Amino acid sequence: MLETLDAAAVRRWCGAGLESLRAHQREIDDLNVYPVPDGDTGTNLVLTLTAAYEALGEETPDPGRPVDRLMRRMARGALLGARGNSGVIVSQILRGMADTFAGAVAVRGRELARAFRTATDAAYAAVARPVEGTVLSVVAAAAEAAGRIKSDELVVVARAAARAAAEALARTPQQLPVLARAGVVDAGGRGLVLLLDALVETVAEERSRDSGEVGDVREVGTRRLGEKDFMTAGTDAEAAGDCEGHGFEVQYLLDADAAAVDMLRDTLDRLGESLVIVGTGDGTWNVHVHTEEVGPAIEAGIRAGRPYRIGVTRLERRRPGPDLRAAVVVAAGDGLTALFEGEGATVVDRNPSTAELLAAVRATGAGSVVVLPNDANTHAVANSAAREATAGGIQVSVVPTRSPVQALAALAVRDDQRPFADDVIAMAEAAGACRYGEVCTAQRDALTVAGPCRAGDLLGLVDGEVHVIGDDVTEVSRRLLDRMLGGGGELVTCVLGADAPAFLEERIREHTHRNWPFIELQCYTGGQPRYHLLAGVE
Repeated sequence: MLETLDAAAVRRWCGAGLESLRAHQREIDDLNVYPVPDGDTGTNLVLTLTAAYEALGEETPDPGRPVDRLMRRMARGALLGARGNSGVIVSQILRGMADTFAGAVAVRGRELARAFRTATDAAYAAVARPVEGTVLSVVAAAAEAAGRIKSDELVVVARAAARAAAEALARTPQQLPVLARAGVVDAGGRGLVLLLDALVETVAEERSRDSGEVGDVREVGTRRLGEKDFMTAGTDAEAAGDCEGHGFEVQYLLDADAAAVDMLRDTLDRLGESLVIVGTGDGTWNVHVHTEEVGPAIEAGIRAGRPYRIGVTRLERRRPGPDLRAAVVVAAGDGLTALFEGEGATVVDRNPSTAELLAAVRATGAGSVVVLPNDANTHAVANSAAREATAGGIQVSVVPTRSPVQALAALAVRDDQRPFADDVIAMAEAAGACRYGEVCTAQRDALTVAGPCRAGDLLGLVDGEVHVIGDDVTEVSRRLLDRMLGGGGELVTCVLGADAPAFLEERIREHTHRNWPFIELQCYTGGQPRYHLLAGVE
C-alpha cells in the first residue's frame, strides 16, 4: 500500500484509468439519456485519456520527479485530445489536481483532498451553465467526502472520495429528470467513478506495478537541441537570403522562469513585432516573433533559458488591407461538406478533439476565425480550441450552433466588410433565429415528452426535444414540419441524410406546396449519418 502518490504512481494511475475506461467503453456509450443515437461518452473519455497517456510517453516513471510536472503533462494532453463535454471536464479536473500538487514530489492524503476541491472548482468553471446530476455532481461529492477525512493516509482519502462518487452517481437520476425517464445514471459521472476506482487500486497496490502500462499507445519523444544547434539554426536562417523588407517568423519552445521570460519579452519587443509568448503553466513557454534579426532573437532565448524546437520561416511582404477571416464548421456527410465548403468554410468531421479543431483554425491562416460546432456536445471542445488559438494570437469566436441548418443560416449573413465582433453577433443572431428539427431512428426503448417509443421507431425532434413518434419517414417528416411551421416562418431548409429514401424530397415539396404555399423551401442532399432529415425554419 502506497503512503504517498509520486510521479511513478501517477503514471500507473493514468494507465489503469485508461484500461478501465476501455473495458467499460460500450457500457458508458449505452448510458444514453435519449433514444437519439448520440451515445458516445465512453468513446470520448477513452480518446481523452489516450491523449493524456500519450503525453506521458516521454516521461520515465521516476519516483523523484515532481508530481505536478507529470500531472500537468497529463492534463494538457487530455485537454488537447478532449472530445465532448465530459472529456473537457475531465481534463479540467486533472488540471485542478496538478495546480494543487505544485512543487510536490510526493502527495499524502490531505494534499489529495485539497486537490479534489481544486479539481471541482476547475470543473465547474469550465461549464458555462453547470447542471447538477452530471459529472460535476460526482466530482463535487468526491471532494466533499475527501475533505471530511481527518486522516492523512492516502488510501483512506482516495477510498472515501471513490465511495462518495459512486453514491453521487447513483443519485444522478434523482437530480436530472431526463436520466430518470431513461432509467440510467450519468455517463460522464460513470467514467469519473472508474477513474477514481483506478486511483484507489493504484495507491492500494491492488494491481501489479506494470498494469498501468497500456498497449497500442504511441510513444512521444522530443529531441532537445544543444547550444550549437541554436546558433547553427540562427546562422543558417540569416544566410538564406537578404531579409530586408520581408523578415522572418521565429518560434521556439522555452524552459525558463517567469522573471527571465519578462526580460525576454522586453528584448524581443525591441527586435520585432507580432510578439506572442504563452506559458503552459509548468515553466514551458511558446515564443513567437516576426523579426529581421533571427540570430539575436534566438540568442535572447538562450540567455533566458533552454530553447528547443526552433523554427525559422521567411515571411512574405505583408499586403495592405483587413486581416484574413475564416470559418471552421463541424459537419459530416459529403453533401453537407460541399455546402459548407461552397460558403468558404473549412470543414472538420463530427466529434473532433480540441487538437483537431485547433489545427483546423490554425490551418486557415486567418487572423480572425469563427467556429460553428453544430452539436451541443462539441461546444466545450470548440471553446477549448478557441482559448488555445487565442493564446497563440488568433482571434476566435464560437457561435454555439446546435445543428448544421443553424450554421447555414449563420454563414448566409457573414460579411467580411464589417468589424469581426459585429459579424459574429450577426451570425449568432441568425443561428438563434433558426429553429432546428431532426428525424432519426430510436436506438432504444424510452419515455419521451411525446410519449413512449421503442427501438426502431422514427422520431421527430424540435430544438432537441422529441415531438413526433411514428413508423413512416414521410409521415414523421410532414408532421415535424407542420409542428415547426405552426410557430411561424418564411424559409424552410431541408437536408436529406444518407439513409433518406429517394422519394422523401418530392413528398416534402408536395406537402409544403399544398399546406404552406407561401413558404420558401430549399432542399439539399447532405448525406449525413444518423439523421434522415435535418430541417431549419427561419
